[in-house]
Amino acid sequence: MEPKILLFIIKLVTGGIVAFLAILLMSKKRTVAWSFMVSGFLLNYAALVYELLIELGVLTATKYGLWGIPVSTLICAALPALCYIIAFIIMLCKR
Repeated sequence: MEPKILLFIIKLVTGGIVAFLAILLMSKKRTVAWSFMVSGFLLNYAALVYELLIELGVLTATKYGLWGIPVSTLICAALPALCYIIAFIIMLCKR
């Protein structure tokens, strides 16, 4: 088995566990900050699946780019971090 594919499988399994546990946690903590944290985890997993589909050739990245990076890849990389930033800001403002 190619090491790159094995690494994707490991990331998918661990990311799936994290996403599942994040959904369980969100059912216990129903705050806006935790909702953004869980959204970040789920978007991170979705970005991983998207990256795998591109790597396997099932999907192609958008032809539109920003600084030489496809917009879809840029969104997949930035959106989870943006959710984490918003969650941390909300948590800091509540204190």
